[in-house]
Amino acid sequence: MSFTAASSAPRVRSVPTIMGQTMFLVAAALGLCALGSVLGRDLSQGAARFCSFAGLGMLLLQSFVRPLRYAALGIGWLAALATLIGFGLGPVIAYFAAVDPSTLTTAVGLTALTVLGMAAIGFTMAKDTVRWMRPLSFIVLGAVAVSILGIVFGGIGALSPVISIVILIASAALILVDFNYIRRHATEDDVIWLATGIFVSIVNIFISILSLSRN
Repeated sequence: MSFTAASSAPRVRSVPTIMGQTMFLVAAALGLCALGSVLGRDLSQGAARFCSFAGLGMLLLQSFVRPLRYAALGIGWLAALATLIGFGLGPVIAYFAAVDPSTLTTAVGLTALTVLGMAAIGFTMAKDTVRWMRPLSFIVLGAVAVSILGIVFGGIGALSPVISIVILIASAALILVDFNYIRRHATEDDVIWLATGIFVSIVNIFISILSLSRN
C-alpha cells in the first residue's frame, strides 16, 4: 500500500535526485526484506504471522506519525519494517523454493514486469493522478484487513482469489500513481514515504501473484 499524506514544506525540486534517492531506498528495503526472508525461513507459522502483523502495524503507525516519514528516523523505521516483513515471508518463500521453485521464479518475474511497466506508464503519463492515491490506498488497506481477519478467524474461502486480485490491481495502480507523483509533485521531503509506499506495493504484488498461483 502507499501513503496519502505529502509534505507541505517547500523544497527545491530535482526529479532525477528524488528518483535516485527513492529508488535507492526501495532497493535497500527489498534487500533487507530478502535478508529477513532468508533468516526467517525456519520460523513457525505463528512467529511469521506475528512478524507480518508487526510490520503492518509499523506501516500504519508511520502513516499517522509524521516524524517516522522523515530523516534518519524514517530511514531506520523503513529498514525495520522491511526486515520484519521479510521474516514474515520467510517460511512461505522457503516452502515454494523447496516444493515449487518455478512458481516462485515466475512470481518474481511477473512482479518485476508489473512494477517496471506501471512505473514507466506513471512517469510518462500526461494526466496528474494524485487524486487516485487516497482511494487506492483505502482499497488496498481494506482488502488487507479482510485477509488478516480471514487468517485470524477463518471463513474467506472462495473469496481469497478475489481479494488477491483486488490487492494486485490496486497495488499496481499505486505504483503508477507514485511514479507520476515523483515526476510532478515530489520534493526531497517525500522520498522516504514514497519509497515505503513503492516497497509495500511491490511486496503486495508479489504476494498476490504467489497466492493466485496456489489457487
